[in-house]
Amino acid sequence: MKLLIAVTHLLGTGHLSRALALAEAFTARGWSVDVVSGGRPAPHLGSGGATLHQLPPLASDGADFSTLLAADGRPADAALFAARQAMLTGLLDSLRPDVLITELFPFGRRALAAEFDALLERARALPRPPLTLASVRDILAPPSKPKRVAETEHRLLRFYDGVLVHSDPALIPLEDSWPLTPAMRPLLRYTGFVVPPPPVPDDGTDGNAEILVTAGGGPVGRPVFEAAARCAASWALPQRWRLLVAKGDEALADRLRAMAPADRLLLEPVRPDFRALLGRAAAAVGRCGYNTALDCLTAGVPSVFCPFEDGREVEQTIRAAILARQPGIATLREADLTPDSLARALTSVLGARIPPLSPASLAGAARSVEIVETLLAEKTP
Repeated sequence: MKLLIAVTHLLGTGHLSRALALAEAFTARGWSVDVVSGGRPAPHLGSGGATLHQLPPLASDGADFSTLLAADGRPADAALFAARQAMLTGLLDSLRPDVLITELFPFGRRALAAEFDALLERARALPRPPLTLASVRDILAPPSKPKRVAETEHRLLRFYDGVLVHSDPALIPLEDSWPLTPAMRPLLRYTGFVVPPPPVPDDGTDGNAEILVTAGGGPVGRPVFEAAARCAASWALPQRWRLLVAKGDEALADRLRAMAPADRLLLEPVRPDFRALLGRAAAAVGRCGYNTALDCLTAGVPSVFCPFEDGREVEQTIRAAILARQPGIATLREADLTPDSLARALTSVLGARIPPLSPASLAGAARSVEIVETLLAEKTP
C-alpha cells in the first residue's frame, strides 16, 4: 500500500514532526510512504522511514499566518505558489497513492487553500481515487468567522473520507476548540496521542531532582528562559535549574549565564535525551505545544506551562487550561510571568503525582495505521 502525506509547517516544526511519526508507523507496517513538506527544511527530524519531498519552502511572518515568506525572507509571490502547486499535483499523478493525508487542512492553512484544493480535486479525478483523510492535533485554532466552519464542512463532505484526530477525547475532545457541526462528527476518528516510543531506561543521573526548562528558540522562548534564570538567582526554590536553549542563540545563552551562579543555573543546547531528563527532573517549565505537553505528561513530571500566545495564537493557551485541570500541572500566562509568579506556580506542583495516561491514549501512531487500513478495506470493493 502507498501513502502520501502533505504537510506545511509555518512557525515551529510540530506539524512535520507529527507527520513523520505517522510515516514511521506506516513504514513499520510495510507501507510505502511519501511525505511532501512545504515548510522550511528540518533535517534534525529525520524522515520517519519515508521518502521526503521538499516543496519551495514557506514560513509565516512570526505568528502572522496570512503573510507567508519565501526562503529568502521576502513575501512569497505568485510564481512560487504556482511552482508549489505544480509539484504537489505532479507528485500525486506520479505516485498514485492508495491513501492521501493532509495535515491540518481543511481546518487550518487557509492561506494555502488553493494548492490543497488543487491536490484534492486532482485526487478526486483519478481513475482510482485514494482514501482521503485529514490529520489534526488535539487543539485547533478556533475559526475567526462563522463562514470558516461552513467552508471546512463543505470541503470535508466533498473530498474527505474521515478525520484522524490525534487526541484522547476523554482528556481533550476536539469540540473544546472547534465548533463541530452534525455533519462533521461522523467523520472523526480519534487515534490517541502521537508520541515517540518511551526512552530506553538508563543509569544516567543528569538532571536528577532539577527544574528543567525548555521553551524553543528566539523570541518564542526568551521570556520563559529569562524568568527562569532570575528565579534561579533568587533562591526562591532550592533546586538547581537546567535550561536547554536552542543552538544559534548564543547571545541569549551568555546573558542568561550571567544572571545566576553556575551551581544554581546550568545552560545546555537542546539534548537528544531530553525525554530521559524529564523523567529525572523534579519539575519542568516550558511552552505548551503538542509535543512538549505530551512529553511532560508521559514522563509524569510536575509541570508549569507558559503558553505561547503571540498574535492570534490560542492553541497553547487552550491546551494549558485543559491540562491544568489535572493535579501536578499549573499554567502561567506570559503577561503574568515573573520570577516570583514562576516560583509560586512551581511550589504548587512540586511533589505532585500526575495521573498516567493509558497505553491506548499514547498509541496514536499505531492506531492511525489500524484505522486507515480498516477504512481502506471498507472503501475498496
